[in-house]
Amino acid sequence: MRRHPILFPCAEQHLAGTLDIADGTTALLIVSGGNETRAGAWDGQAALATRIAEAGYPVLRFDRRGVGDSEGTNGGFRTSGPDIEAAFQALRRQCPQVARIVAFGNCDGAAALMLTRGQGCDALVLSNPWTLEGEEEAAPAPEATRAHYRQRLADPAAIRRLLSGEVRLGGLIQSLITALRPAPAVRGLVGELATGIATFRGPIRFLVAERDRTGQTFLARWDKADPRIHRCPGASHSYVEPDAQDWLFAQILEVLRETGRNAG
Repeated sequence: MRRHPILFPCAEQHLAGTLDIADGTTALLIVSGGNETRAGAWDGQAALATRIAEAGYPVLRFDRRGVGDSEGTNGGFRTSGPDIEAAFQALRRQCPQVARIVAFGNCDGAAALMLTRGQGCDALVLSNPWTLEGEEEAAPAPEATRAHYRQRLADPAAIRRLLSGEVRLGGLIQSLITALRPAPAVRGLVGELATGIATFRGPIRFLVAERDRTGQTFLARWDKADPRIHRCPGASHSYVEPDAQDWLFAQILEVLRETGRNAG
């Protein structure tokens, strides 16, 4: 496995990327979420790229405009379509043997891939897609609160703290009232995401970290019966737990292998 920094053009600016070279004909494109650089939280994406490349698949991760080492202005995930397209083309140029590309995005990186209809990729791995807008971002969503308290009520230690008075009942009652509010109808960003992937012809796999507010909110606003959803118990947003890192790697590797087999 060889790792190289690269620069490639995007809308009259240059984006910084890191390419892990491998001989495989199926490659992985990593789309960072939020204002996160291509290394990922706690270098998680860099470590993931190493493992994927060692398994034989080239990997490109990049900083979108205005983030990390890239030029330009950061316009947020809604404006990142040209950045993803530029990275897609750069991966094609750098690895001419590649026939198929799988894209992986976490948080609003997943949302960006959905809004751009998969940006020409052959398969999508969408982790904890971002579905919050406006004032929703400032406070926990009711569905995330419900999930939190379901986990707490299943924990004997949490129940003991409640009975001993260590937990303030006033705050608990207010949180429970919030949790009883009905989930919003499917509209706004969630509707845009659904429309965005409605015409995508390749396989899609949704990944949800069960300890993550963003993931729990997505579950509450999406069809829970969607067979493409895969859940990781005990995982936080960026899969920093060792077991969660292994789970994430296995999920992406399975999609890469299936996509490579389907190329024939």
